Amino acid sequence: LGGTDLTKEYSDFVRELISGTVKNREEIDRHIHKFAPAWPVDQIATVDRNILRLAIFEILFDNKVPVKVAVNEAVELAKTFGSESSAKFINGVLGAVSATASR
Repeated sequence: LGGTDLTKEYSDFVRELISGTVKNREEIDRHIHKFAPAWPVDQIATVDRNILRLAIFEILFDNKVPVKVAVNEAVELAKTFGSESSAKFINGVLGAVSATASR
């Protein structure tokens, strides 16, 4: 994140999001597998997989972001950067994850 014009608060948020996602990746991937069993995690499009990972981290491990906001932001990212079906897929998986999350 060096060399960017991000505020300290925003760069801290991004660092926490990335490091938390990486640290909890195995558990996050188990949730993806559980709620999208027809799609092996390594065969999900890279963009979709990483959007799911970041959002699932926010839903399960980071109480700073409301669940609805995490889901909505992930769906918007999927609409912008994913394929035609990405947003629907991501919304479905995250809807199932958030329904079982105990927050």
